[in-house]
Amino acid sequence: MENLIEITELTKKYEGKTVLENVSFDIPSGRIVGLLGPNGAGKTTIIKILAGVINDYKGKVLINHEPPGIYTKSIVSYLPDKTYFSNWMKVSDTINLFDDFYEDFDRAKAMKLLKRLNIDEKLKITKLSKGIYEKLQLVIVMSRKARVYILDEPLGGVDPASRDVILDTILTNYSEDSSVILSTQLIQDVERVFDKVIMIKDKEIFINEDVDTLRLKYGKSVDEIFREVFRCS
Repeated sequence: MENLIEITELTKKYEGKTVLENVSFDIPSGRIVGLLGPNGAGKTTIIKILAGVINDYKGKVLINHEPPGIYTKSIVSYLPDKTYFSNWMKVSDTINLFDDFYEDFDRAKAMKLLKRLNIDEKLKITKLSKGIYEKLQLVIVMSRKARVYILDEPLGGVDPASRDVILDTILTNYSEDSSVILSTQLIQDVERVFDKVIMIKDKEIFINEDVDTLRLKYGKSVDEIFREVFRCS
């Protein structure tokens, strides 16, 4: 199986402080990967490097055999952990923006997902609850025909009843030749969709395993393993 993402000896420092040290892993196509670790572990740094937002690092990062840049931005669909739409926009304006900006944006799919998630395209962004806003961002990101989908904390403000709908949206809207990287703290709610888990501890990769292998090895759920590794209460 072809690797969509290859990271080799990635090291990143902020103002002299090392946040990632010699991190290496591969992600093949057709996988949903959980990128896990406590706050400050470096998950968002990895995500921003893959998204082309951060470019001053040491090591090798390849997406579809190319370093992050103009080409990779055309095949990576990125959902950041911060809101990024302007307050003047309506839901329909966000659809128009992505339709204009990305050649691979599937407007019909976006409209279908809006309807499924009960999001009114006439509503102003400022009138949306945090949960609805996050659903909207996910709709926009998953409506691109990308090779890599990178989702940074996509479920933080979403009520438990909506999480399954969102996970199903992710599961049914990526293809076998693409992959999803999902960073989250809500492991128990999300782990059912993971094919593979990468856990970061002390600036390094601590676990990099297929989920089935991991559960067999530890005899526990991914959430239980995470809590044990990081001594979460």
